[in-house]
Amino acid sequence: MNTKVLGFIALVLAIAILLVSGHGLLSPRSEGATPVVVTLSGWGSSPAEQAAFAQILREFEAEHPDIRVKYEVIAEQYMDVLKTRMIGDAAPDVFFLDALETPFIASKGVLEPLDGYITPEFDLADFEESLLEPFRYEGQLYGLPKDYSTLALFYNKQAFAEVGLSAPPQTWDELLADSKVLTLDRNQDGRTDQYGFGDIPELARQAYKIRAFGGQVVDEHGYAAFASDAGIQGLELVVQQYRQDRTSAQRSDVGTSSGSEMFGQGKVAMVLEGAWAIPYLHETFPNLEYGVAPVPRLNGMPGTMVFTVAYAISQQAQHKAEAWTLLSYLTGKTGMQKWTSAGAALPTRKSVAAEMGYENDALRSPFVAGVDTATPWQVGSYPAIIMGNFDNQFVSAMIGEQPLEQAIKRAQATANQQIRESQ
Repeated sequence: MNTKVLGFIALVLAIAILLVSGHGLLSPRSEGATPVVVTLSGWGSSPAEQAAFAQILREFEAEHPDIRVKYEVIAEQYMDVLKTRMIGDAAPDVFFLDALETPFIASKGVLEPLDGYITPEFDLADFEESLLEPFRYEGQLYGLPKDYSTLALFYNKQAFAEVGLSAPPQTWDELLADSKVLTLDRNQDGRTDQYGFGDIPELARQAYKIRAFGGQVVDEHGYAAFASDAGIQGLELVVQQYRQDRTSAQRSDVGTSSGSEMFGQGKVAMVLEGAWAIPYLHETFPNLEYGVAPVPRLNGMPGTMVFTVAYAISQQAQHKAEAWTLLSYLTGKTGMQKWTSAGAALPTRKSVAAEMGYENDALRSPFVAGVDTATPWQVGSYPAIIMGNFDNQFVSAMIGEQPLEQAIKRAQATANQQIRESQ
């Protein structure tokens, strides 16, 4: 047998040994192997945010060539679609989970507990504790917050200067007084051209006022509890300013669709908004001179709302280890910095916020400062029932169709009746 034949046989034997031993080109983890597909679902956002998120996912795949991410945007009725898929055993592996929906979703046993995946190196203590708590249910953690925003006071610097105000209000009494000075009829035609304050009469924006006087939105059993004397005391300030002082406006009063829009258009001189308003105002109203300050103290206490969203893993996920790899990348220090660098939302890790200098950022520091005393936007396992009844009746009181106390008590009674019928 000649040398060439012997060489060929040796080469064949070497390849065979590699294949049998599980190493080399056909190894499951080697180049060319079929990667594991992890499905990820979220809701729609601005084109810039979608592009930024897609780039982060591409960078994740480059670092983890054995995983591919199939990202789906559910543009409408996100939670309804997600709940339907969970019931039908078709849930995505990883998905956005709003703190508002967490109690109900977690109670159905469809979420994967994350505690067993978290290692010391992941540094869970780096997260703001007040942002982790909304994703805990019966002692287990079911989501890791990807970003958040509190509410803060946006104020028009030019409008303030025109009436001789040099600083934003620090208390609610000061806000009421400043609103009177800032409410103007510039054309002297009997119509208000600029209101002092823009208010949004929804529970999502009013819950902290209920707590400021010792009230609560829901009780320990998950029933609506906002109609206490203490809760009504906080809400009365809103109604009085709108109906008696006439120094505040709703979005519909000035023909706008959001608090950011009525502020940007100069229809109101002050408004409570989240950090998401900053890029919107910079892009849409680039010449607007404004500042951001903490929400004025109410009843002597600091307070605001906090809105947060987590990544969660479905208990149905077929590749839970890979799903965790994706989740831990997105909520790790590098992934989180990449996502929040656009400024529309704030990082939930304290180290990332510090590295990005948000504590010293004139526009963003008030949002960061408010997180420890904020009321989480979470109202038990029946959020739609509680929100719907509150919002409808509170607006009715705002426009004078019925007294506030009657409206709020009616909202609470109806909500609790519907909750009992749903159980």
